[in-house]
Amino acid sequence: MQSGNPIEQWLDNAGQRFLMHISLDCVIFGWHAGQLKILLLKMKNLDRLALPGGFVLRQETLEEAAIRTLEERTGLENIFLQQFHVFSDPMRSDPDSRPRDLEKMGIDADKASWFAQRFISVGFYSLVDFSRVEPRPDIFSESCGWYNLEDRGTLILDHDHILQTALVALRAQLNYQPVGYNLLPRKFTLPELQKLYETILDKKLDRRNFQRKLFSYGILRSLGEKRTGVAHKAPSLYSFDLRQYQKALKLGFQGGW
Repeated sequence: MQSGNPIEQWLDNAGQRFLMHISLDCVIFGWHAGQLKILLLKMKNLDRLALPGGFVLRQETLEEAAIRTLEERTGLENIFLQQFHVFSDPMRSDPDSRPRDLEKMGIDADKASWFAQRFISVGFYSLVDFSRVEPRPDIFSESCGWYNLEDRGTLILDHDHILQTALVALRAQLNYQPVGYNLLPRKFTLPELQKLYETILDKKLDRRNFQRKLFSYGILRSLGEKRTGVAHKAPSLYSFDLRQYQKALKLGFQGGW
């Protein structure tokens, strides 16, 4: 007799549908109100959050599985995606605590064996336009939403380590990936762009040097508009010249930040 629990129904044929021992975890970054955000899941009946993740269908590549997972969680297509690390610590998942967590979610212990096995997880990070995302929970979670980095609390399993590794990778690849283009809205100010870079790099940048370097690459286009509704002098709005941006990325932004 088939269980009425949708998670147990999913587990009934998981071994036939998905590759064994391989999973993926996605760190989805967004930018809003001057803060770097991450998309997290609130797991059912658990007090900890989790990165969006999933498994690889037997006729699917890792990249296809990551794209599918991202589309399911965000409602977006054509998302920027970058693989950044493989997490293979034999104890990255505690085999004793996992069945207990599943029991809290109303899952029979006998069916929890799928999650009790060792999984090697491939990490991907994604850069998305915050305003376009429609967060969607998966079958294991009760909600999906944006969180500030400092407000997330302790994540499940080794997800804190995965997140920190993604931040290091993002920082290292800032000169070669379209970070600003993917995270910022189409129209932005120079202080907003500098704040984004300072947040990722975790350091203050000299305003004049930062702006001089950006203009030297020719990647910014002045829109002849001002940001309205601000308390002080209205700053000018810019957008990226995508052709020049892609050209600069191929060469690499020289000299760092």
